[in-house]
Amino acid sequence: MERFGFVGLPNAGKSSLYNALAGGGALAAPYAFATTDPNIGVAKVFDDRLEKLAEMSGSKSVVPASVQFADIGGLVEGAHSGEGLGNMFLAGIREVDAIVFVLRAFVDSDVPGPTDPLEHLRVLEIELSLADLATVETQRDKKQRQAKGDKALLDDVRALDQAMEILGDGTPLYRSDLSDDDREILRPYFLLTNKPVLAIVNIDEDQLGDVEAVVAPVREELAGAQVFGACIQLEAEAALLPLDERAELLDGLGLGEGALPRFVQAAYHVLGLRTFLTTGEKESRAWTFRAGSTAPQCAGVIHTDFERGFIRAETIRWDELLDAGSWAAARDVGKVRSEGKDYEVADGDVLEFRFNV
Repeated sequence: MERFGFVGLPNAGKSSLYNALAGGGALAAPYAFATTDPNIGVAKVFDDRLEKLAEMSGSKSVVPASVQFADIGGLVEGAHSGEGLGNMFLAGIREVDAIVFVLRAFVDSDVPGPTDPLEHLRVLEIELSLADLATVETQRDKKQRQAKGDKALLDDVRALDQAMEILGDGTPLYRSDLSDDDREILRPYFLLTNKPVLAIVNIDEDQLGDVEAVVAPVREELAGAQVFGACIQLEAEAALLPLDERAELLDGLGLGEGALPRFVQAAYHVLGLRTFLTTGEKESRAWTFRAGSTAPQCAGVIHTDFERGFIRAETIRWDELLDAGSWAAARDVGKVRSEGKDYEVADGDVLEFRFNV
């Protein structure tokens, strides 16, 4: 399962964010390195389409999609050279598929550390870039020697040269104009800044009425990345309440469903994940697949026999099915399509597979 990782300075709110998504389990303390080993959790991906289909079908069970996340210990200046357990934490970041910067904007005299989210971002980007630069320099020299006997490695040397120039200027690779092909060549080197990024700016309750003003400088600095503002502590506390009380609390504060469901959906898509749906009286379910997957590959997400014996996929867009009111009605008006092995499944497709084994 693809995983995104929380990266931030000590006391930025990473463990509180973990608790908000996982419903507790991580130590959130006002001192550095309360988290040493990464906490791994699973977040449900809220999907209004699934809820509507379940209601249409009268489903007894509703199963949302999910995604893994990791709470990685706080980085400090000098982490790239081992400061503050830096080597351990950087190794944890290498294992995730996308990075979520947790940037502190809240003010609390009992919690040490800077409260400017741009300062948090500056330190994090410098440390990740310097760690990548050290990796690239080592790998580039190694590949250059190997390329003398294997010309197929010349593309690796060229991509590493480009990465070294970018990182040497202090620029993370995700901010650069590296081509998709070169990013793919660099993927096996597990570079920290060659991953997709999102950011959450952690605000306090007093800033809830001015979220956009707090978030705007970070959004401008991280142009192209999705940036969210959230009072993480408040949403972590709400996550421990029963669903009806949680909704009442968040709605009473004018937060609707809260910022975190929207953040999880964004992280899910940044990871290249998409959703197809199945629905019926017994169960409505969201299934996760990688963008660009074919119908047989998506069938295999449900069961390997479905992929092995794939015949066709009965397909309809979720909103068209809702408009029709049922599978039978959708078939009667010719809205259900029969798709074969080459069909690339789209996010939001509702599928029924035909197979024979």
